Amino acid sequence: MKEAIVAKAYAQALIQIGEEKKVEVANELTSLNEAINSSNELESLLFFGVFTEAEKSGVLEIVMKKLNLSAITTNFLNFLLQEGRISLFPLIFKEVIVIDDHKRGFLRGTVEGGEDTANAEFVAKIKTYLQQKIGKNIELTYEKNKDIAAGYRVTVEDLQLDASLENQLNQFKDSVLNA
Repeated sequence: MKEAIVAKAYAQALIQIGEEKKVEVANELTSLNEAINSSNELESLLFFGVFTEAEKSGVLEIVMKKLNLSAITTNFLNFLLQEGRISLFPLIFKEVIVIDDHKRGFLRGTVEGGEDTANAEFVAKIKTYLQQKIGKNIELTYEKNKDIAAGYRVTVEDLQLDASLENQLNQFKDSVLNA
C-alpha cells in the first residue's frame, strides 16, 4: 500500500514537471516500459538486487540514449536508481498512464469473459453505457477469464459491473441464506 502511495506521488510530480517543460513524459515512459518488457535481461538487471547501482546505471544510460529520452525522464530514472527505488518503476508507469489518460479525457477498462473473444455488440453497448454514465471516453480491452463460465465482468478504475453467472449465483445464494 505504501509503495502505491509513493508511486502515485512520483507520477504526479513527474507529469507536472513534464507539463511545465512541455515534455510528453507518458510517451517516454511507455517506450522505456516497452523496451524493458521486450528484454528479460534488461528487466532482470533493473529489478533484481543482484546487480550493483553502477551496473544498472551504465546499462540504463545506454537504453535511455537509444530511446532519446528527455533530461526530465533521464534525471528521474537516475534519481530512482540512486535512491534504490527503481523497483517502483512499474507502479509509477501505471500511475503516469492513468493520470495522462484522465487529462486526455478517457479511461481504460477491461471486459472479462469465458469466451476466447468478446461479443462485439455487447462491448459496444457497454462502452456507450459507460461513456454516458461517466462522461468520458472509454477504451475497453477484452481478457479471457477461466473463472467466468458465462456472462461478463467489466472493470473501469473503481467501477465494476459484474454480469457473470458466478456473481448471480452468489447473490442468489446470499439471498437464500439470509432469508
